[in-house]
Amino acid sequence: MKKDQSQPLISETSKHSLDQRPDSPQRPAKFAKVNEDNIAEEKELVSRTMNPNPRLQRYLIAIEYIGTRFAGAQQQPNCRTVVGVLEEAFKKFVGQPVSVFCSSRTDAGVHALSNVCHVDVERTSKRKPGEVLPPHEPLVVKRAVNHFLQKNEGDIMVIDVRCVPADFHARYKAQERTYFYRLLSGPEPVSSFERDRAWHVPENLDLLAMQKACNILIGRHDFSSFRAAACQANSPIRTLDELNITEVVSTPYFPSISERLKSSSVIEDPTVSMGSDTNHSHISLNTNEEKLEGSSGEACQKFGLRRRHRCYVVTARARSFLYHQVRLLVGVLKSVGAGDLTAADVKRILEAKSISEAPPMAPACGLYLGHVKYDLPPGTYQSQ
Repeated sequence: MKKDQSQPLISETSKHSLDQRPDSPQRPAKFAKVNEDNIAEEKELVSRTMNPNPRLQRYLIAIEYIGTRFAGAQQQPNCRTVVGVLEEAFKKFVGQPVSVFCSSRTDAGVHALSNVCHVDVERTSKRKPGEVLPPHEPLVVKRAVNHFLQKNEGDIMVIDVRCVPADFHARYKAQERTYFYRLLSGPEPVSSFERDRAWHVPENLDLLAMQKACNILIGRHDFSSFRAAACQANSPIRTLDELNITEVVSTPYFPSISERLKSSSVIEDPTVSMGSDTNHSHISLNTNEEKLEGSSGEACQKFGLRRRHRCYVVTARARSFLYHQVRLLVGVLKSVGAGDLTAADVKRILEAKSISEAPPMAPACGLYLGHVKYDLPPGTYQSQ
């Protein structure tokens, strides 16, 4: 892959718009006026939601989860959800019901490397009912909640905890969200280790063509063509700060014979150079690393070794996204990579402002919420 193809494709602007997904029970009643020409300078996203009970401590909780066995992040009756499992774990920890509010409401089957929630907890004495104790340290919260989560399916874990002011809202204080989408390209059936973790497409994908399509979609646009019918946002206008596709090593990755020999030679003779290890250039992206030469002189796959897929990761970064926007964007990029659409088609679809013009969206299994960015107030402290 050429060097210039791997450079991030990033918008020159950092302007954003608000996500207007279905209301939360704690959704503030009023919004500050937004200057459409300078959204980055808006003074406040929402009016304050100060909890009237001063004995409650609000915690900001970062969680990771495998979304396969969840019906989504939001609480739903008679369904296993991320919020439902978290609330149950907190209830076992503090001995009373709590309400958890997520920054991003991922759909069924969508994973998270880091989703963020907030929860209010009042610490009371178990020996003296009614006696209020100082709040738990973040590290105590992290360890205790994880203890109960691991007794569940083991597919969700708290990765960080911070104490925040009572008016800090996980959803409305979020400044930026980053999503990743994994695609596996190749004719071989998807590995058991990758099932429900990526979108397997049998076609070979044209990386350069997909990168050119990314350039068309970056920036502030009317994304009506990339908005599901059930979207409840007031406006289809969004600013896409980054849309990038990169080829990466397929996982789980294990070193080939040549890589193991090179590593052994370095151990025996430290003067032997491994090359540019900092950027992993010695790791081959070739899907057929272990080959033997057949009787006819042609290379053949070594028996018992799986032929690896080519793995691509789409990165999408913005303050907020429309409902199913990322999956619809990936659906278009895949069609471009497979040769079904051209860059001109992508521009036509964007300008059509109709979802009927877009190809089918990508499945949920390849989507990962990667990071939610905040400007945390002074005085917050975290778990270690």
